Amino acid sequence: MVRGVLVLLTAALALLWGWDVLQAPASPAHPWWIARQEAMYLSGLLAIGLMSLAMYLATRPVWLEAPFGGMDRVYRAHKWAGIVGGSFAIMHWLVEMSDDILKSTIGRAGRVPKEKATGLLDSLQDLAEDFGEWGFYILLVLLAITLWQRFPYRPWRFLHRAMPVIYLLLAFHSVLLAPRDYWTQPVGWVLAGLVAAGIYGALRALLGNIGQARRVRGEILAVTQPAPDVVAVSCRLPAAWHGHRAGQFALVTFDPDEGAHPFTIASADGGDRTVEFRIKALGDHTRQLPSLLRPGQPVDIEGPYGRFDLSRINPRARQFWVAGGIGVTPFLAWLGALQNSSAPAPAADLHYCTRDREHDPFVAELQALCAGLPSVRLHVHGSAQGDVLDAHRLLKDTGPGEAAEVWFCGPGGLADSLRRGIAGIGRRRLSFHQEAFVMR
Repeated sequence: MVRGVLVLLTAALALLWGWDVLQAPASPAHPWWIARQEAMYLSGLLAIGLMSLAMYLATRPVWLEAPFGGMDRVYRAHKWAGIVGGSFAIMHWLVEMSDDILKSTIGRAGRVPKEKATGLLDSLQDLAEDFGEWGFYILLVLLAITLWQRFPYRPWRFLHRAMPVIYLLLAFHSVLLAPRDYWTQPVGWVLAGLVAAGIYGALRALLGNIGQARRVRGEILAVTQPAPDVVAVSCRLPAAWHGHRAGQFALVTFDPDEGAHPFTIASADGGDRTVEFRIKALGDHTRQLPSLLRPGQPVDIEGPYGRFDLSRINPRARQFWVAGGIGVTPFLAWLGALQNSSAPAPAADLHYCTRDREHDPFVAELQALCAGLPSVRLHVHGSAQGDVLDAHRLLKDTGPGEAAEVWFCGPGGLADSLRRGIAGIGRRRLSFHQEAFVMR
């Protein structure tokens, strides 16, 4: 879905640009100078169009969760729209810099004449050129550190706050320097809509009210450590919290300086406005949580979000639920919700993949939950015991034409391995659902 949205927007903008080129009167300028100008227009159009999409998606629009398949995919689209848009901005700058090459090869003769402006508009266009240059250089730095995964998260998050300002500079540059005939054609109307959406997102980011309507302040009830590298945090939320569906996640802020992090809600909704998170120590922030958190401390929780939802399973398809490590948390919520459900539990095979099944604290909990659900068959795979799950083992009891669903939450490497294996088997009637919320 994410790739499709980016490809569709890129293709639509390219087609609209092409329509404008076809409508333009013949120019006496040299073909290379014309090509350079149109390449600048196209790369600039794609850059600002995709960055506008990224800025709007940064507002976490809940109405897009259903068509995108979850807020994790909305965020992924935001991330890649920004990266691809930034790449087109680099292309735009490189084309701009190519004028010296053309001057040295074909000379200044035959250049495309510039659209003349006077008075205030001329001054604004000069300012827009400066804004575009400053914004581009800052964008280039931010794009580099975003792609450099070893750059520490906290300073990256601080620098990332500058993106709305950079976007506004580039939007000003784009609107003031776009060809005037754009605004009388579909390409200009679409550009105006995208820039308006991007400005809306940038202003909301600068005002700090993204997600405010879905944010509540709760209180930590208990902090425990079921394992040396896992902390369980139970929270009580106010009446403004309207509950969650099993499998959803929330953006949790324990420390305002650290900001919000997405954690799956590991408990089912019992109607008492309490939620529990199981958090694995995967970075500096999460490693420090056991020593930082205490009962009675406030916690800001935004959500719930996500479509990794028990109610979305297809009852006519064979169910395979696969959890890897801390990815077991949505399935703990699923199993908890099924304990008190009046409807019969679906028939499903739950595969839990861990390093050492003999010492994993989740194994006993899963066994206890599944004991009351005879239709859910638990399979525990411990790599230390030489038991590694692959696609053949996962699907060994299914026929080639049987409809099946895989609901997966865990490491990306395991997901990729299972996907490749399933593709190698040639299973066509199989849906693979995966939640993958990566902050950068």
